[in-house]
Amino acid sequence: MYVDVILPRPIAQYFTYIVPSELESLLRVGSRVLVQFGRKRSYSAVVRRMYEEKPERAEGYEIKSIQEVLDSEAIVTEEQLNVWEWMAEYYCCAVGEVYRAALPAGLKIESETKLIYNAEYEADSLLSERDEMILRYVREKQKCSTQDVEKYCDDFNPLPRIQKLVEQNALLVSEEMRDTYKSKTDVFYRLSANYKTDYDLSAVLDTLEKKAPKQFDALLYFIQASGGLGNAANGWALRRADAQRAKAGVAMYLNSLVEKGVLTATKENISRIAEEQGNVVPPVKLSAEQTSCKEEIECHFANNKPVLLQGVTGSGKTEIYIHLIKECIESGRQVLYLLPEIALTAQIMSRLRKHFGGDLGVYHSKFSDAERVEVWRRMLSRNPYKVLLGVRSSVMLPYHNLGLIIVDEEHESSYKQFDPAPRYNARDMAVVLAGMQKANIVLGSATPSYESYQNAVSGKYAHVRLNKRHSGMQLPLITPVDLRASYLHKEMDGIFSFQLKEAISQALKNQEQVILFQNRRGFSPYIECRLCAWVAKCQNCNVSLTYHKNTNMLTCHYCGYSVAVPGVCPSCQSPALSTHGFGTEKIEEETQRLFPDARIVRVDQDSASSRKSFERIISDFEQYKYDILVGTQMISKGLDFERVNTVGILNADNMLNRADFRAYERCFQVISQVAGRAGRHSRRGQVYLQTRQTENPVISYIVNSNFDALAEQQLRERELYAYPPFTRLIHLTLKHRDETYLRHAAPVVAGNLRAIFGNRVLGPEEPYINRIATYYLQRIMIKVEKWASPAKVKTLLQESLSVFTSDPSNKGLLFQIDVDPA
Repeated sequence: MYVDVILPRPIAQYFTYIVPSELESLLRVGSRVLVQFGRKRSYSAVVRRMYEEKPERAEGYEIKSIQEVLDSEAIVTEEQLNVWEWMAEYYCCAVGEVYRAALPAGLKIESETKLIYNAEYEADSLLSERDEMILRYVREKQKCSTQDVEKYCDDFNPLPRIQKLVEQNALLVSEEMRDTYKSKTDVFYRLSANYKTDYDLSAVLDTLEKKAPKQFDALLYFIQASGGLGNAANGWALRRADAQRAKAGVAMYLNSLVEKGVLTATKENISRIAEEQGNVVPPVKLSAEQTSCKEEIECHFANNKPVLLQGVTGSGKTEIYIHLIKECIESGRQVLYLLPEIALTAQIMSRLRKHFGGDLGVYHSKFSDAERVEVWRRMLSRNPYKVLLGVRSSVMLPYHNLGLIIVDEEHESSYKQFDPAPRYNARDMAVVLAGMQKANIVLGSATPSYESYQNAVSGKYAHVRLNKRHSGMQLPLITPVDLRASYLHKEMDGIFSFQLKEAISQALKNQEQVILFQNRRGFSPYIECRLCAWVAKCQNCNVSLTYHKNTNMLTCHYCGYSVAVPGVCPSCQSPALSTHGFGTEKIEEETQRLFPDARIVRVDQDSASSRKSFERIISDFEQYKYDILVGTQMISKGLDFERVNTVGILNADNMLNRADFRAYERCFQVISQVAGRAGRHSRRGQVYLQTRQTENPVISYIVNSNFDALAEQQLRERELYAYPPFTRLIHLTLKHRDETYLRHAAPVVAGNLRAIFGNRVLGPEEPYINRIATYYLQRIMIKVEKWASPAKVKTLLQESLSVFTSDPSNKGLLFQIDVDPA
């Protein structure tokens, strides 16, 4: 028997292996097998096909055998494999890259190079100080990975020296298999078979009370914690971790009871995912408008059409989703509820938990690898989650019987994967997945993406609207504040206009809460010398370093490079260094200066880097432990705060002035979403929009909440200039460390592509940021008609690039293909 397998490598083909006869009965399509690839490396590969005839392409070379079957049952379903192949074809990547992105790390076994010190090594000549340093480290560790040595030698690259030491036999290489998933276990205490009656227990309790009172207390605790004497015959079990949390030292005495034969102790696998306990409550009754909207959606479901639900902020879209979910799972089918960011899962999860309890599963990248493995295995089990709440990677989970997909805030660019490949858009993949699984799909947003809006206008999607806020609340009043006039008339206090400052002061007097938005973290975007105009820049990227005052560091937000703030200008030695612009840190500081009694909290990637820290901040703000929330785009969508009636947008200009054909679309979406946090419950919200461009037509559209007018005007322009949604864009980014070589190679690559695709090819050109992580960049844009075959485009594109890289002088050039860039 032969198998074609998918390897977790960026190689655009399957690989064939022969199956030893003793393993044939264990194999399944979708199961993992251990295979050797190359001389020493081993990988877990996924079986794609099984057949008996030797393939023609295998003639002339020896086919390797698979080494081991890792799964008795398929760990990837046939439906998933079809999705992987579609994704690889459309997004111009290898199926192996989709495999790497789809499976949790805990299910990917790879060989890891281990270094061992050779105790019998004798040097022929004197070793350098750095060679001695590496040998000494490996000898002390006995066995370590190359990554460990790199971390230890942080001031130089040790890999060439490791290679030399391996060649000299000073270090030995061991290839070991690494399985990153380990089951979580705990000890469970149970009554011994000799003590299953009340009589037996009474006797042992009497004895222990007289001779071992601590063990007597421990046994009483065990009985109470396990359900009382009446449950003795039901095989009570008490988990050691629960006992330790409840009563200090009790585990020691329970172990003594195990030694006496009163209890037994067994180690068992447990779930890392907390199971929801308690009763669920039915969904709230929908309003007349919500009911009409839900019925309209269900009519479109009957016609198998994707539905775009365009509802203003606060209109109650989530309640409609909950009713649709309830009906879907009652029909015996699963639901996928997609969110654009992890940040949104906490509030939505608590709302869904109330109605679906333990039937709700959550999946995102802030879970540990082991937790993600457990969710994956649960979805493959006979008792999968009925509702799965997750971010973009959730589209690649195994589903048994998917009946409904909800894509909330469908316009968000966070649904797009940027790095590494596959660079997919989860919103679009959700539509593909719904088609493959014959499931219904709802795309919801107050400000839809123009791609979805055009699909609705053209009739490809059904279009359902919710034009009013729930309970009759009005949309917030948005007041533009002209920063030019405010500075001219000296009405600014730091970065706050007079109007915004007064509004915050009044909100605090009314014991209300305030949200302040600036889509830039850190204290300021850059520091500059006032004498010579020196600006601190990243040594790896062509960008200025962002000043973070809390850590007194200058940091690159592209590659992570950090350096301490210099005391004087490195160029002219002047101490005249000043900050320019402002981020969330500076807003927090300025707000505290103006309102010293206010309780202020900041939400950005620095203050809320983990799932728990973000959930804690949002929960505390909900419970009125803070008065003012300062944040980036993390707070702009999906959150619902009862006391927030005032929102300040500190600077809209950095969104309006982006060099991107989507700038106006994104600006409208972000500001509308941030504004939508105000006035959702008690009274009409007030939003103060600070800008130097009050005459910009987009500001007028935002103030009047006129999404349709702006969308129609922008879509006319895009059709005229052949931009999405009327064409498909492909960005081809060329990367090389040698700028001169790249400037010569990029036009050649563009010329080769132009010979195939004609005037559809634009460029090459340098992107706005032309160097990232030591690589110089050039970009070529390809505009492809919507009707063009993705498979054909991928084949022609990759053939052209293969011809170019076949020349040995071009081997160092890297290509990055991004289909439908955000």
